[in-house]
Amino acid sequence: MQLSKTISSSKNPLVKQILLLKEKSRERKKTGLFVIEGLRELTLAQKGSYDIVSLLLCEELFTGDPSLHIDAKSITLVTKAVYQKVAHRDSTEGILAIAKTKEHHLNEIRFATKTPLILVAEAPEKPGNIGALLRTADAANLDAVLIANPKTDLYNPNIIRSSVGCVFTTQIGMGSTADIIGFLKAKKIAIYCAALTASKNYLKLDYTKATALVVGTESTGLSSIWLNNAHHNLIIPMEGEIDSMNVSVSAAILIFEAKRQRYL
Repeated sequence: MQLSKTISSSKNPLVKQILLLKEKSRERKKTGLFVIEGLRELTLAQKGSYDIVSLLLCEELFTGDPSLHIDAKSITLVTKAVYQKVAHRDSTEGILAIAKTKEHHLNEIRFATKTPLILVAEAPEKPGNIGALLRTADAANLDAVLIANPKTDLYNPNIIRSSVGCVFTTQIGMGSTADIIGFLKAKKIAIYCAALTASKNYLKLDYTKATALVVGTESTGLSSIWLNNAHHNLIIPMEGEIDSMNVSVSAAILIFEAKRQRYL
């Protein structure tokens, strides 16, 4: 690894590049690069085989193990003032990196078992919801998360932050709704759609076979193509005044019911 001199100016080109990558989805897509902030997130990215291009380290703020090894092409030391300029928060151990994005093609998805459990989210937009879905997927050790008709850049810093790095630990595929339905059918994976109409109580269904749990947005739900191709529509009964919950909460309920059945 090449160690550069300490950066003390916020006008340094590398500092400007980091700010652009954090703030502009277009810059991330154009360069194929994104920013990882924090020791936990960076460690998970390395475990997920992400290519770390540049590592920035503030020795004054670094609270990690001094013997920590991150496989990066270069390490740059920065002052506390510069780190605070590029970091979202101080509590990220004084370490930040630029890494290469992944493509997340459906044909790269691999399953270790014949009965995978998958979460599909159609057109998720809010970074907090996407991060929460990925965090739940990691907690349940799902086989994959598929995002249909994505509306938000997966490497948005808010997704990385809200997922606490689980964007790096989960097998993710992205594509159109039609592509993902075709993928599921080709793999003989049953499609269970969360819907308000023509639905069965989620507790009455069997999730022990290869299953995809499909959730839509809170505002519009799933598109008709999903409902027309579903093996079952399911619903979580609401006992209060409202008829729906946050999408990440709903997904967690469905996922862990499926996991419960598989433990029996």
